[in-house]
Formats: sequence, C-alpha cells, structure tokens
Amino acid sequence: MSGRTSVRAGRRVREGETVAAVQGPRAARFSRAILAKVPLPLRGLRSRLVVAFVLVAMTSALSTGAVAFREARTGVLQQSQDSVIRQFRTSVNAVAAQLPPAPSQVHLQKAVTQVLQANPSEGRRVLATHGDLRAYAVSADFDKISPQLRRSVQTHRAAVFQRVNADGHPYLVVGMPVTYTSGEGTESRLSGTVMYLVVPQNTEQAYVEAIVGAIKQATLVALGLAVVLALLAARGVLRPVRALRRATRRMAEGHLDVRLVVNGSDELADLSRSFNHTAAALEDSVAELRRLEAQARRFVADVSHELRTPLAAMSAVTDVLDANARDLNRDTGEALRLISEGTSRLSVLVNDLMEISRFDAGAAELSLDEIDLAEFVQHTLAGRGWQGQVETHLPPPGALRARVDPRRLDVVMANLVGNALRHGAPPVRLTLGVREERPDVAWAVIEVTDSGPGIAEEALPHIFERFYKASTTRTRSESSGLGLAITAENVYLHGGRISAANLPGGGAMFTVELPLHRAPAAAGHDSTAGAR
Repeated sequence: MSGRTSVRAGRRVREGETVAAVQGPRAARFSRAILAKVPLPLRGLRSRLVVAFVLVAMTSALSTGAVAFREARTGVLQQSQDSVIRQFRTSVNAVAAQLPPAPSQVHLQKAVTQVLQANPSEGRRVLATHGDLRAYAVSADFDKISPQLRRSVQTHRAAVFQRVNADGHPYLVVGMPVTYTSGEGTESRLSGTVMYLVVPQNTEQAYVEAIVGAIKQATLVALGLAVVLALLAARGVLRPVRALRRATRRMAEGHLDVRLVVNGSDELADLSRSFNHTAAALEDSVAELRRLEAQARRFVADVSHELRTPLAAMSAVTDVLDANARDLNRDTGEALRLISEGTSRLSVLVNDLMEISRFDAGAAELSLDEIDLAEFVQHTLAGRGWQGQVETHLPPPGALRARVDPRRLDVVMANLVGNALRHGAPPVRLTLGVREERPDVAWAVIEVTDSGPGIAEEALPHIFERFYKASTTRTRSESSGLGLAITAENVYLHGGRISAANLPGGGAMFTVELPLHRAPAAAGHDSTAGAR
C-alpha cells in the first residue's frame, strides 16, 4: 500500500482503574482526620473562639491545599503525559512507514524494538498487536492493557491513554493505532496494527506524595497559628468580660462604687461604659433610698420617743379615772372606756415602733441567760392566763436548756401564741423539741399551731413584713401589724430561723428554730453554748 501513516492527538479513557484518586474524597478523608483530633468543648467563650479560629484556618488551609494540589498534580502528570505521548507518536510514525499492511511476527517484533530504542527510558515496555499476533520488548505486559483501552484504540484514529495500578505501582498505558491513507485528500484508515507503551509513573507519584506531605505540614502550621491567634483574641475579648463579671459580683455584694476601666471604642468598651453609667445611677438611687429610709427611721424614732411622755401621763390619768369609773354615769363611763382602750393601743404601737427603731439602728442586744425552755414556756403561758387555752407538748423539766434572752424569747412566745388565739381556732397547740443537725449542733424547735382557716397562700411570703395584715383570711385585727415582724427580728437576733406554713388539715403553723451549740465530747447531753 502506498500512502502516509499518521497518529492523531491523544484521548484519555475515563473507565477503569486510574492511579489518581479523585481529590474530593482525599480531601474529605484528610478533613475528617483533622477534625477527629480537635476536641470541641463548646461551653466557654474561649473554647468557642479557639474552635472557630481552628475551623476557619483548617477550611482555608484545606481549600488552598486542594487547589494547589490539583494544579500541581495536573501540571506534573500533564507534562509527563504530553512528553511521553509526543515521543511515542514520533517513534511510531517513524516505524509505521516500514510496516506492511499485513505484518508478520518478525515485522511486529522489529517495529517494537525500534520504538523501544526511540523511547529508551528505564522501565518502559513496548507492545504491538495485529489480529492474533503479539510482539513485545523487555516483557509481555499485556495484562496492564485494560479491555476498555483495547476497545477504544480499535475504534479511534488517535492516541489513547489510561493510568492503571498494578501490584501497587502506577503506570501510564498509551495505545496508538497505525493508520494509512491511499492518497492526498483521502481519509485515513486503520491498519489493524496497534502499538502500546507502558510507562511506570513512580517518579510522578513521588512528586504527588511530596505535594500532599507539604500540604499536610502547611495545614498543621496554619492550625497552630490559628490556635495561638485564637488564644490571643480570646484573651483580649475575655479580659473586659472577666472584669465585668468581677464588677457585677462586687456590685451584688453591695459595693456600688465599683467601676470599670474603659479602653478602646469597640462594643466591649461600650458595654463597660454602659455598666459604669448603670452602676453610677444605681449608686445614686440606692444612696437616695438609704437617705430617705434613714430619715423615716429617725422620724419614727423621734416621734415614738416624743409620744412616750404624753402617753405616760395619759395612761396615769386613765388609770385614775378607771379606778373611779363606778362613780360615773353610763355615758361618761363608756367614753372613759374608749379613751382607756385607745390609749392602751397607742402605747403598744409606740413601744413596738421604738423596738423596731432599735433593730434598724443595730442597737438591739441580747442579754443571755441559761434557762430551762420547758419551764420558761409554762411561765409565759401562766403569766398571760393562757394555760387552759393552749395544749402543750414539752420535754421533761431540765431536759432542754439553752442560753437565750428571756425577755425577747417571751416576746416571741407571746406574739405567736397570742396570734394563734386571736386569729385561729381551738385547739391551739405548742410543741417544744430538739432537732439534731450535726453531732455538735442541734436546734431547739418551737411549733405553734391552730385549727383556724390558715393563712392565704399569697400572704405567706409577706407574713413577717412590717405593717402587713392578712386581712383576707383572718378577722380584722386592732394590732399595729408589727408583732410578727418584731418576733422575726428577735429570732434572727438569736441566730435562729422562723417560718410560717399551712397545715394539710387546716390551720396555721409557726416554727421557730433556735441554735443549741454542743461540744462534740458532750454529744447526747443538753449542755449549751451561747446564742449564735
């Protein structure tokens, strides 16, 4: 045949196994490996900043590394591939003119040898096929030629290449059909002879692995820098936040003069300025409230003190008039009774106000004495004529002794029992006992209960407030509303506790707990120390 043989530009076969894995899965596996090593305790602001910086740095490093890897890998493989195909095409074109249309085994072997000599690089293999004829140089690596490459090279007039893995090593396999033409202007036809070149890609693979290693190192460096920057940023952000937290705690403890040092003009600086303005306004408001409260207390104390002298004179006059009330007519006697009762109530109110003012001024003190609590309770009830009206459950005489202020404890008992008798319903019960808290500490527990309607739920939180009267559930009282407030203050002065609650079956229960300090060596005995 006459004519001209030629080989057209190469075309890549995409089916089958290739040496270059898709970059997406590789990057995803690398990202998951990095993320698996990063702890995520997202509880504090510092941790969130560190994690955010690391994620941003990792994302930036991976995306940059992926682009760099793709471009570098493409450049390395494309350059190697183009060089191999160009050289192989030239050598095949050189021997194609000498091949007959129906070459023999000798012709194929000679062509293979010439092509291999034109492609002298180490490790390269040249193979040729024509129908059932096979020829090769160095070794018969026909197993590296995939069926997809064979089919593709038989139907195309251009060079076809494919990357394969064999025995753990990458190879570039190029198939080039030999074509011929009958004359000028005629279309080339396939001769049936195909030349194959198998080129090891170990050097290119080493370049790719080096690129991956460099990207890993760069990513680790970027993550380290991100952690350092995150810690520095967290430190800068958390410093004013911590200062604000400390200032808030000091303000909660009552130090209203606390202020923050304002640096900069960012959002945290604005927050610090707002805190300072709030603290200043709160300090002014509290100072004004304290001033008004002090004025009110002083006014109450002054008024109470000023009223005591005329009240004493009025009480003396009413006592004299009460002694002669039998000699007066009915209308005058009734008027005298009203005056006497009003003077008595006014005297009680003034005394209560004086007592409250002493508590407010911090002038109330305890005059402690060791007493038998059971005997003291009986004397309190007997002194007011309540023995027949109150059921008592007391320990044996001498079993429970404590150091208390008898006068103030008498006020506590009188107010609680009197409150139950006036506002509750019989039977009224008084129980005295001991509650162990620790081997060296116990509490004397006094409970006063009645069988009345109880205390309204909305009134329970306010029952010990001054001038508060639970008038919605109890009969309207002629008292001042200071009795339970004074009771609570006396209990607190002893270091005790007081509470009010409703009984499940109806009625109110007031509980007073007074501390009994016991030495560990005397556990189980009733010796007591001073009030706390």
